[in-house]
Amino acid sequence: MNASSLGAALGAEWLKLRTLRSTWWTLAAACVLTVGIGVLYGSIIKGDYETFGADEDFDPVGMGFAGSSIGQLAMVCFGVLAVSGEYATGTIRASLAAVPHRGVFWAAKAVAVAAAAFAVALPTAFATFAGAQTAMGARQNAGIGDPGALRATIGLAVYLTLLCLLSAGVAAMLRGTALSLGILVPLFFIVSDVLGNLPGVESVAQYLPNLAGMQITRAVADDRISVGAWGGLAVLVAWTGAALAGGLLVLRRRDA
Repeated sequence: MNASSLGAALGAEWLKLRTLRSTWWTLAAACVLTVGIGVLYGSIIKGDYETFGADEDFDPVGMGFAGSSIGQLAMVCFGVLAVSGEYATGTIRASLAAVPHRGVFWAAKAVAVAAAAFAVALPTAFATFAGAQTAMGARQNAGIGDPGALRATIGLAVYLTLLCLLSAGVAAMLRGTALSLGILVPLFFIVSDVLGNLPGVESVAQYLPNLAGMQITRAVADDRISVGAWGGLAVLVAWTGAALAGGLLVLRRRDA
């Protein structure tokens, strides 16, 4: 892979993302939803010490990041639209004509999507932590220096970025916005929760990308999920890598 051709392709992908309206509203929605719902959760918890703070297993960090389960919807949309939009408009043909090496094209798109997602996800994670912990009140909140808090905060940014890349990979395989979102949204927001609570199935469901990946956003381990924080992150990385590899395979084998 030639570095200069990759750099040129990356510049083109940056230009596409900046000029797409969907980039701005999906990333803004991810930020607003994650921070806003985190503050809302913190406000609900505030003052209810007997239910939350007195429990030694209470995780104020993980609870503050509960809003990311809604905010990640916007990240999923961003990842899908960053890829499927070119197929919907037919501009994928011009893109591949300009960058005929499909491996270079896909690498540049993946890097651009990941960089844009992480650039928003990282400050969003810290803003969510600050807002949620402030809303909870000093009696039961956590500080960024508490055990696991910094790791979970950065972990939230990594989690959202990987989920976005996974969605981009799925969109490249399916080549359609409606179909991609029609699979990913129910999977992440309905199916995984249902399967995760079904006796006899939860031991397998914990390896779904969102259930496993979310463990990195907790300061206190969830004893219902056996993979742990770093194991869960590894599971999500594996799912993301498989989706990106699948996207590249379809891109190479099928005409635009």
